Amino acid sequence: QMQLVESGGGLVQAGGSVRLSCVASGRPFRVYHMGWFRQAPGKEREFVSAIIWNGERTSYADSVKGRFTIYRDNAMDTVYLQMNSLKPEDTAVYYCAAAPLSSDWLELSLSTTYIYWGQGTQVTVSS
Repeated sequence: QMQLVESGGGLVQAGGSVRLSCVASGRPFRVYHMGWFRQAPGKEREFVSAIIWNGERTSYADSVKGRFTIYRDNAMDTVYLQMNSLKPEDTAVYYCAAAPLSSDWLELSLSTTYIYWGQGTQVTVSS
């Protein structure tokens, strides 16, 4: 089992920035692709961003492209999500998740590809 623990959420004003962190333990971090998802009240969980095991490829939802950046530090077993120019519609619980190395790159936007999930961290953007 892999444990994932997110941190860094909180209350921020529109236009502000937040960096989320997700620390992994229990399994070798470097053999997993990592993703961030979010879920707003009354909505389904949606894909935000993903990064492959070595950090050399990333993908983003259109809604966050150009504002969010995902990166990872395999030496620290941590994946990050830098969120800039935040908007009220970014308000959600943000989850990090791990997908096996064998996962298809094209399927990293699907929540069903991921086998380990964190408990989530709340990000609230005020207008």
